[in-house]
Amino acid sequence: MNDVDAAHDAGTPTRVRAMTLSDCDRVAEIRIGGWQRAYQGLVPQSYLDALDVTHDAERRRAHLSQADGSVADLVAERDGRVVGWACHGPYRDGEVRTEDAELYAIYVDPGQYGHGIGRSLLQESLRRCTTAGHPRMLLWVLKGNARARRFYERAGFRPDGAEEPFEVEGVAVPEVRYARELGPA
Repeated sequence: MNDVDAAHDAGTPTRVRAMTLSDCDRVAEIRIGGWQRAYQGLVPQSYLDALDVTHDAERRRAHLSQADGSVADLVAERDGRVVGWACHGPYRDGEVRTEDAELYAIYVDPGQYGHGIGRSLLQESLRRCTTAGHPRMLLWVLKGNARARRFYERAGFRPDGAEEPFEVEGVAVPEVRYARELGPA
């Protein structure tokens, strides 16, 4: 496992490394905080209010404990504190895995937005997927999440025309798929 140190805009390095079981509580806090901030007004507020950090941490621990190596969970640290999380693996077309990679999730502590942490996580995910020989990376993003869409577009992702809603408390929330060619390792 290679750790990655990325220059931080304030001079403090962001270290990207593999997630461990001891990171699950902090990752759950970041994920829930990210949902509650980024998806406000996009998904039902009652759903966001009901998100539970303890339950999410337990799910993260279970997933990480049962991992088969096909999915990579990464965390970003600054000053020894986990400030971001990303997860990638094979693209899922229904239940079928394809040769493409998929960025399943990327979340940054809302208090750390704009400091290059998401960019460091995304760059490491892209590097790993390129090295693994995946031809493209795909991801799904909420159609109304303009901030995230700009982030991905700055990183070279483009919408590929695919759209799907997912349901949250009976409400259809539209997502768009983005793609980026990876090229040779």
